Amino acid sequence: MLKEAPILPTEDTLAPGTERTLAILELLGQHRAGLSLTEIARELDLPVNSVFRITGTLHNRGYLQRREDDKRFVLTNKLFDLSRPQVREKSLVVCALESLKWLRDESGETTQLLTSVNHKMTVLEQCISSQPIKVSSTVGLQVPMFSCAPGKAVLAHLPPAELSKFFAATKLKQYTPTTLATRSSLEADLVKTRKRGFSTDLAEGLEGIHCVAAAILDEYHYPVAAITVMFPSFRLKRDQFEKAGHMCIEAAENITRRLLA
Repeated sequence: MLKEAPILPTEDTLAPGTERTLAILELLGQHRAGLSLTEIARELDLPVNSVFRITGTLHNRGYLQRREDDKRFVLTNKLFDLSRPQVREKSLVVCALESLKWLRDESGETTQLLTSVNHKMTVLEQCISSQPIKVSSTVGLQVPMFSCAPGKAVLAHLPPAELSKFFAATKLKQYTPTTLATRSSLEADLVKTRKRGFSTDLAEGLEGIHCVAAAILDEYHYPVAAITVMFPSFRLKRDQFEKAGHMCIEAAENITRRLLA
């Protein structure tokens, strides 16, 4: 009679090769400028021959690129492409692009599409403003959920059990004088977000940057992502947040319609 496989992996059931492969990917994720073969081996205390075989396989499969000038390995975008969120087998980025451009043109500012990964918001796509002074970042950048408008838009729509898990797993930190770094202040702000349909960020993550965002909901009203518009703080005053917020709501609703069509 066959024994049932253990529900949770133990030291005896872990795959060493897989462990080493993931360790290499995670290490390179922390060193975006790249590492050489010997540097990877030294950092992870692994045999050079093992690192050579694993990096060679990852390179052949398109997960790593090896620069010609210094022979350092760097991550490609393949892992990011594999993890791009979908709804009903539709690409979130593809469905959002038209609305991102519309919101950029209407506001005159940089717009972004973000989704949550491990209690952080990850930039999936952006349309950069043509203003001489503008705010932008890079695709793939991760920021704390509690200190940015798109993160708070998602948090405001999470089921209560998931929101409780977020607070249990996240240490709130004061990044600027306006960061909502206590649970009570953040929860009060999330109540406001749910009521009006959009979230705000008054330089809570970075000084000099104001943002407004709205959540993108799926057919079950679950927040799969958020769309945001980013302003230099001198161009978006407090009395202008509502207008920008309603533009974000309209953009988010249009994305949801495309996802569910």
